[in-house]
Amino acid sequence: MPTITNPRATSVTRGTLSKRTGCNIETIRYYEQIGVMPPPPRSDGGHRLYGEEHFRRLTFICRARELGFSLKEVRGLLGLVDGGDFSCADVKAFTLEHASDIHHKIIDLRKIERVLQTMAAQCDEGEVPECPVIDALFETGRARVPSKL
Repeated sequence: MPTITNPRATSVTRGTLSKRTGCNIETIRYYEQIGVMPPPPRSDGGHRLYGEEHFRRLTFICRARELGFSLKEVRGLLGLVDGGDFSCADVKAFTLEHASDIHHKIIDLRKIERVLQTMAAQCDEGEVPECPVIDALFETGRARVPSKL
């Protein structure tokens, strides 16, 4: 990421950075605490001053999170970028691995959807205080997955 020689020339507050990126102020603070966002310089009055490089990095992090990358994966991608020692092949491999994980999650979510629909189908919406959906949620052990999944 390009560095700005005079960070105060284009600096904004955390609130402005939050508005520009759509990222919650507390989330920005958290990203700084865990080290995925670099600490910003401070004004003479002690206010954090975020430059364009912070905006670009935060946008990268937020977009990666929107695409389902975990913070560990985001850290890995940033490690490739920060080290400057990455190739498109590295990023492709990383992305394909993530896509595979997403594919498996979709399969699991479809199973969960079918289980919930099956539970709801057992409900006759009567006035009896017994409810098959509530009863199923109280059951211990694994959710009952229909055998035809």
